[in-house]
Amino acid sequence: MCRDPPEERDLESLAEFGVVNLDKPPGPSAHQASGWLRDALDVEKAAHAGTLDPKVTGCLPTLTGTATRLAPAFLEGEKEYVAVLELHGPAPTDIESVIGEFEGALYQKPPRKSAVSRRLRVRTVHELDLLEVRERKALLRIRCESGTYIRKLCHDLGLALGTGAHMGHLRRTATTPFDDASLCSLHDLVDAIAFAEEGDEEPLRGILAPGERALVHLPRVTIAPSAAREVANGAQVYAPGVIDSEGDPDEEPLVACYTPDGSAVCLGRLVGDPDADSGRVVALERVLV
Repeated sequence: MCRDPPEERDLESLAEFGVVNLDKPPGPSAHQASGWLRDALDVEKAAHAGTLDPKVTGCLPTLTGTATRLAPAFLEGEKEYVAVLELHGPAPTDIESVIGEFEGALYQKPPRKSAVSRRLRVRTVHELDLLEVRERKALLRIRCESGTYIRKLCHDLGLALGTGAHMGHLRRTATTPFDDASLCSLHDLVDAIAFAEEGDEEPLRGILAPGERALVHLPRVTIAPSAAREVANGAQVYAPGVIDSEGDPDEEPLVACYTPDGSAVCLGRLVGDPDADSGRVVALERVLV
C-alpha cells in the first residue's frame, strides 16, 4: 500500500517515514545520537547517514521508521567538512600549494578501528581549500567523496608538508542532499515535540521532513499507481508502468521511483529503456512501501 502524498501526512506518518537533519553534538557516538532521536520520536528504529566519531560534530541526517531503508541513497552523494589541521611544526611557506595537490583521486586505507575491510581504495577529494593559518593550525574546507577518511587525509598532509600533522576539531557541514542551513539539535527536537503535544505542530514539521527529502539528489522515475501496487507485492518496474524517468540506463544509476503524487515507492538501478514497449526498467534494491 502506498503512502499519502508527503504534504498530506500527519505527524505519526512523518515519524514512520521521516528524516531529521540532526546537528550531532560532541561526546555521544552517532549511534547514541540516533538512538536518542528514535526514543524522542517514539519510533521503532532510526538510522544515521554516515558515521561520525564521538568528538566530531555537525550534519548527521537521521532516518526514522521504515525510512531507514533509504540509507543507500547517502552513498551516492558527497560530504563536506571543516577541519583543523594540527601541524607538528611551523607552517611552511608553500603550505597552500602543497594542500592543493591533494585535490583529486587519492589512495586510502581505512584505519585499524574502522568497521570496514582495511583494503587500499581510491577516494576523490573534489575541493580542498586552505581557509586560514594561525601559528601551527590550519583551517581547511574539504568537499569529498563519501567514505573519505579525513583523519587519514590530515596525516598524509602532514607528511607532504614535512612537519607531521594530525586532525584536530572536525565538523561535517554537508551530506548530500543536506547541509548546515537546516540543522536542528536534539534540544530543538525535544522542544518541538513538546509544542506538538500541546497542539502546535509547526515547529516539529519544520524539523521532521518526509523521507522523500533524502532522495532529492537521485534521478527520478515516476511510475503509475497500478505499477506501484505491483512493486509493493514484489514485482519489478517494467516499461509499461513508467510514466517519466531521468538518468542514463547505460550508467545504471541509483534511482528513486515515485507515484505521480510524489510518494516514494522503491530504490533501484536504472537498467532499461523506459520508452520501450516492454522489458525491465528498474532493478529493485529497496522496496519502500
